[in-house]
Amino acid sequence: MVKGFLLQNWGLILILTAFAVTLHTTIFLDKKTVRRMYVLILEVFLLSIIVYVEFLLAEIGKDRVLRTVLMATRYSATPFIISQVSYTLVKKQRWFIFIPAILHILVNFISIFTGIVFRIDDENQFSRGALGYLPYVMAGIYCIFLIYMLYKRSNKQSIEIIPIAFLSVALGSSLFFPFIFGSNYSQIFCTTIALALYIYFVFSILQMTKIDPLTGLLNRQAYYADIKRNPEDITALVSLDMNGLKAINDNEGHAAGDDAIVTVALCFIQSLKRRQSCYRVGGDEFVIVCRRNTEEEVINLTNKIRSNIDETNYSCSIGYSYSESGAESVDEMLKKSDEMMYAEKAKHYQNSGKDRRQH
Repeated sequence: MVKGFLLQNWGLILILTAFAVTLHTTIFLDKKTVRRMYVLILEVFLLSIIVYVEFLLAEIGKDRVLRTVLMATRYSATPFIISQVSYTLVKKQRWFIFIPAILHILVNFISIFTGIVFRIDDENQFSRGALGYLPYVMAGIYCIFLIYMLYKRSNKQSIEIIPIAFLSVALGSSLFFPFIFGSNYSQIFCTTIALALYIYFVFSILQMTKIDPLTGLLNRQAYYADIKRNPEDITALVSLDMNGLKAINDNEGHAAGDDAIVTVALCFIQSLKRRQSCYRVGGDEFVIVCRRNTEEEVINLTNKIRSNIDETNYSCSIGYSYSESGAESVDEMLKKSDEMMYAEKAKHYQNSGKDRRQH
């Protein structure tokens, strides 16, 4: 049995081993994300064992009860693993994303006794129940949610879109191929997921030179590189500066300050549209570069940011500059947007009665 498992899953084992070694040596990811990645590796490996044993029992026609339990586990595992992927890859994802997956697990194990999802009869023959396609529907919903959230929280640049597109193709194949190639596709499902995650991870590491590791925004180096690329297309700059970060760091600690920065950065990301890229250029300083945007689109962007920030416990000062012809230099535009932003910041501290130097 062990020999057969190794022969069938050797490629998977190599991928998972390379994944674990890369995680161990990387310096770009925080410890929480690395731990979640390790959990994913373990889950995929355990699922590969379950799949192998289940198909072996189906082939030899023995131990119907164990095969039924293993099938309930396999059907439960796919949506749960994809929810775990989302929990790992999407910043600030909440734990309740697992609730539908957990309810799905209960339905599958109830099916052992009721046959509502699947049934294996006394002759060890498989048949679907009334909810026979539920595992595929659940996995599909989780896949769509994952790709949507990754795209929504990206900077909409090719360096991020390409790995997201690759991941969507890999996940999509895991949903549709079983209907094309039959149940045997389940035997390569784990390898597909492991390969997709590993390649996505490698892409992520490669793009870390342009990405701020705390917020997921583009970093200062990317800003300087990008404003040199087709500067005539840049029609607007938006300057953003968080209010009160020093007070948060002094009173609540730097961990709370980091959480505040991540929260406002997420507000910026959720506000971006096409041809708008956000950069973290300092501790609590950010710039959005808008290419071929109308002034109305820029104003809508700043209004959306204000609306998103208002839903948090934090505040930001915002300024923008617009050059319809694109003739104005980026330095001139940045100076104007900074002036507007600093004027708003001064007004904020004046109205709040707080000393800006202490906040």
